[in-house]
Amino acid sequence: MSLPNGIVSGIIAATMTTATTTKDFAIIATGGKQYVVHAGDILDVEMMDNHETGDKIEFAEVLMQNDKVGTPHVAGATVTATYLELKKGVKLSIVRFKAKSNRSRKLGHRQKYARVRIESVT
Repeated sequence: MSLPNGIVSGIIAATMTTATTTKDFAIIATGGKQYVVHAGDILDVEMMDNHETGDKIEFAEVLMQNDKVGTPHVAGATVTATYLELKKGVKLSIVRFKAKSNRSRKLGHRQKYARVRIESVT
C-alpha cells in the first residue's frame, strides 16, 4: 500500500521541523511551584529575597533537563536567570460577614512576584 505523495512529504516536513526547532529545556522548582523553562523565557516567580535589577540568580533545584530525570534533582544542573523587576499580582478582596450580629470584616491581598529572564540552561 502506498501513500499519496502529498501525505508523505507532509510527514517528512513535520518531522524535520520538529527536529530542528527543539531547544534545551529544564523543569525547575521555586516558590512551591514547578516551571518549564527555555533560554530566553521571561517568568513571574514567587517573590524571593531582595534583589536589584540585573542581579544574577541561580536555580539549583532542576527536576528535569532535556532527557535527564532527577531523583529528585539532576546532579550538576543549574538554570541561570537575571532579575528584571518586581511585579504585583491582582488585588484580592476578602470579605467575612456574620448575619444578625453586626459583624463584618474586609481584608485585601496583593501577591508580589519577581520577573526574571532565563539566560541559560546547563
